[in-house]
Parts: sequence; C-alpha cells; structure tokens
Amino acid sequence: MVFFVAMLLFNMAVDALDNYNDYHHAVDKLEYKRKTNIIGRENISPKLVFVILAIMTVIAAIMGLYLVYVTGLPLLWMGMFCFAVGIFYSSGPRPLSSLPLGEFFSSITMGFVISLICVYLNSYQMFSWHWENLAKVFLISLPNILWISNLMLANNICDYDEDERNNRHTIVHFIGVKNALFAFSLKNVLAFAAIILSFYLKLAPWTSLLALLAIPFVYKQDRMLMKEQVKSKTFKCAVKILAFGSFIQVLTYSIGLLFL
Repeated sequence: MVFFVAMLLFNMAVDALDNYNDYHHAVDKLEYKRKTNIIGRENISPKLVFVILAIMTVIAAIMGLYLVYVTGLPLLWMGMFCFAVGIFYSSGPRPLSSLPLGEFFSSITMGFVISLICVYLNSYQMFSWHWENLAKVFLISLPNILWISNLMLANNICDYDEDERNNRHTIVHFIGVKNALFAFSLKNVLAFAAIILSFYLKLAPWTSLLALLAIPFVYKQDRMLMKEQVKSKTFKCAVKILAFGSFIQVLTYSIGLLFL
C-alpha cells in the first residue's frame, strides 16, 4: 500500500511537471500555451503547479526511503532510476519526451521496473538477482511495456503537427506517421505473442491465455486509430487498449494463481 501511494503521487507529479515544462517551453504561445496546455487554458498559476508537484515528489520520496529502510538498497537504485526518468522525461534542455527515446524510457520504467519493484517488495528476503529471474519478470510484463509504449506513441502521432511547431522531435518525426502507425499495430500483436510465450515457458497459468479474448477489442481500437489520428477522438483508443489489456492480463493470471 505504501508503494502504491508513493507511485501514484509521483505519477501525478510527473504529469504536472510535464504540463509545467511544456507550458514554459512552448514556442507556439498563442495556440498551445493559451488554448491547449491545461495551465494556460484553465488559467492556473504556474507557481502553484510547481509547489504542488514539488510537495507530491517529496512525499513520494520519503515513502520510498521508508521502503528502502525496510527492504534494502536494491529498491533505492530502482527508485532512483524511476525518479530520474520521471523528472528528465520533460525537464532539461533536451527532455526525453521531445526525443525518439520517450516511448522506450517511459515503457521500460512503468512497464518493467515498476513490475520488478512489486516482485522485489513481495519477495525481498529471498529474491535472487539472476538474469533468468529478470528475464522472467520482463516477459511477464512485456505486454504492459508494449501497451504503455503504444500509449506514448499514439500521443506523439496525434500531436505530430503540434510537436513540429514546438520543435519537439519525437520518434514520429524520424520515422513518419505511416511507420509509427505500423509500429503501433505490431506492438499490439507482440503483446499477445508475449502472453502466449509466457504460458509456453510455464511462467503463467493456462488461464492467462483467456486474455486472448481481448484481441477483437484491441483490433477494433487499433483500426480506429489507423483510420483517424485526432487527439480528441482517437487517442483514447490507446488508453482503452492499455487499460483493458492490462486488466484482463492481471485478472486471468490471478485466477490461475488463486484457484488452480
């Protein structure tokens, strides 16, 4: 519970920091700064936003240090990595979000490292840092990694024109919208392939294969984004895929662990 609250607080702080930095660094002041970014659109004090996000970050850090005291130093290194990615995702002269590395770092952090932290917190007294164990956690978390990456990719696809005006060169700038859409679909396919492979390698119970029932839903959302890339209309497709895909994977995996 302590980790969940700390993670939630820091996630909100990172989202606020993202909006705060985008507001201050916007080149397109009229359209983006005043009409798109929530700080300008809702006339929120930037100073107040910074104070609130700083408070949330400090509280999350204190809670994290408490968990480090209880469980050991490995959590500190993983936590520091997460904090670094969260802060530099939108901060500094070249934020990660404005580079073709944004999808990679955000998905690895939220999809893999947070999953690894959860495993560690529940087994720190016996957890072994062998590559085999890390690979197992990675494979189990791979669907989430891919769907989180797709969430960021869909955001960058929909924001492509706006990002170009504000000199944010995301992966879409380098590979183009067409190839980015292909990558989006491919990662959805690979997510389900990872679920099948996890069962085949005996890392997940057979009930995890029931997550494949989500394929028609994911396919429908995928096609909607392929047809139209409008933030207000189809970005939610990636959100729905992540939310539903993650939920059904956890549900089917948990059923197997609890009842079989």
